[in-house]
Amino acid sequence: MPDPIPNNTTTSPDSPAPGPGTPRSRSDRGLPLLLALAVLIADQWSKSWVLSHLEPGRLYPFLPGLLALQRVSNTGAAFSLFRDSVQVLAVVSLAVSAAVLLWILWKPPHGLWPSLALGFLLGGAAGNGLDRWNHGAVTDFLATVPFSFPVFNLADVAINLAVASFALDQLAAFLPRRSGPGSSRSRGRQGSGRGAGPGGSHG
Repeated sequence: MPDPIPNNTTTSPDSPAPGPGTPRSRSDRGLPLLLALAVLIADQWSKSWVLSHLEPGRLYPFLPGLLALQRVSNTGAAFSLFRDSVQVLAVVSLAVSAAVLLWILWKPPHGLWPSLALGFLLGGAAGNGLDRWNHGAVTDFLATVPFSFPVFNLADVAINLAVASFALDQLAAFLPRRSGPGSSRSRGRQGSGRGAGPGGSHG
């Protein structure tokens, strides 16, 4: 009986990762790009609504005991940091947005947390960057009620969610190492110690 023909479609563990044009890479790009677009649309729409309906500086109830609406023009970075640095921050926003976009296109993220992190970061950076280029300042409108905190916007929220997603991705990668081969060997030694009797083995 002739030997079976080997299946050449199997992929070895050492095979290279899919390239930029493969279906997998295209699907990996989809989530961060769609998330970035959703963040950008929500951020720009909310700022447009605020500019059309709210008076500057006045507080409007929004979520009782938690958030109020207050229209503020911010010439600094997120949460009113680095005030009066509009041109520098506009260039920084453009550079960050371009870098993240190229990252997604040329090295698509694998996994949920990296995809969320890059999507939130791209949408947030682009949202505040458009404000700086178009208006010379970022429109902030979310004010905390229980405590004093700089007024912020949805792009700021997205950037902080990006940081949190990056942190969760690193935590998820760190935990398996803590329970990896070393701990498995120690559990194996403990099991063999419990199984050995006074004579070194069970008869």
